[in-house]
Amino acid sequence: MTKDECFFLGKIVGKFSFKGEVLIKLDTDVPEMYTEMESVLIEYNENLVPFFIERSSLQKSSLLRVKFEDIETEEDAEDLVGAFTYLPLTMLPKLEDDQFYFHEIIGFQAIDTNHGNIGEITSVNDSTAQTLFEIKKDGKEILIPINDKFIEKIDKPNKTIHLSTPEGLIDLYLG
Repeated sequence: MTKDECFFLGKIVGKFSFKGEVLIKLDTDVPEMYTEMESVLIEYNENLVPFFIERSSLQKSSLLRVKFEDIETEEDAEDLVGAFTYLPLTMLPKLEDDQFYFHEIIGFQAIDTNHGNIGEITSVNDSTAQTLFEIKKDGKEILIPINDKFIEKIDKPNKTIHLSTPEGLIDLYLG
């Protein structure tokens, strides 16, 4: 299984006990959904390796305390600290029609109420304070904040997102 077939679940941020338990900082708004997993994929030596879970429980709000099979000592656990964890895309919960995962909308056409088709969504930048659609049109990049107020409609079958952006925003990029 490759990373393209998976979604990022979280990062192993520390050891929890001398019995080989680790803490995974989950990258989710609903950590409760991930307390009953049987396994995760851990990025180890540039490969995704399945690790089976004996038990897990939430610690604080977004930390998952996990005991993996065959990880018995503090030293074994130390070897996993800093590693990224993944799950297959098939394990993502189904969303409502007006909701989307970032990976789903790559390749969608962005249609603005005032400018018409403003290009193809090539990426989502979530490394800034405001998450952004990265849209390419005629070699130019347009950055649109992902904001519920701007999103009019998501048409998954036709791979389009209809936007109503503030006056002047798109002109900054195309003008």
